[in-house]
Amino acid sequence: MKRLMVSLFALVTAVLLTACSVPSAGGGSSGSRENHLGEPFEASMTLTLDRLEAQGKLSGNEDSWQAEFESPNTLSGVVLTFSNTDGTVTASYKGLTFSVPKSALPVKAMLLNLIAAAGENSRNEMLSGEEKDGILTVSGTLDSGGYLLSVDSSGLLSRFEMPDSKLTIVFTDTRLTGSSPALPSSEPVTVPATFSPPPAAA
Repeated sequence: MKRLMVSLFALVTAVLLTACSVPSAGGGSSGSRENHLGEPFEASMTLTLDRLEAQGKLSGNEDSWQAEFESPNTLSGVVLTFSNTDGTVTASYKGLTFSVPKSALPVKAMLLNLIAAAGENSRNEMLSGEEKDGILTVSGTLDSGGYLLSVDSSGLLSRFEMPDSKLTIVFTDTRLTGSSPALPSSEPVTVPATFSPPPAAA
């Protein structure tokens, strides 16, 4: 009897711990959305991590994700590239590549969590989660903690949160593209014609 009680207690504890580790959006109803998480995209982002706030652009495709920061000053102009093929993360500034600076390490870690969550949820044709005010939120867990991944009415990235890490990333102007992160805009690139001086007068 004592063994049975101990086993039941352990089971209940495990269930409670699991429930607590998965955050919930709350107040919504079940819903589903077409899944575009595995498709090339670009978006503006505002990343808040505790007292740090960073703004920039985020783009991604099947080969890599790329974050280009506009603020704060310690990150302005820094580009982080996350390879999906070999798992490496590289940093660059005005075309020069170097190791990820110390100021970018916390942001790098949180973006890796976002990429992992998006990859985890990109496998299904449809996304299922909690629907509220036109936003669908999917909850899950990573090794680093629970997360909430939200998409808009078109199934595009809208928000990513990890409450235990005090992380919130808000995405705006999200759109699908067919281009690589190095050229996030789908507009054609105009190459200037080579200038040729007029022939000298005879």
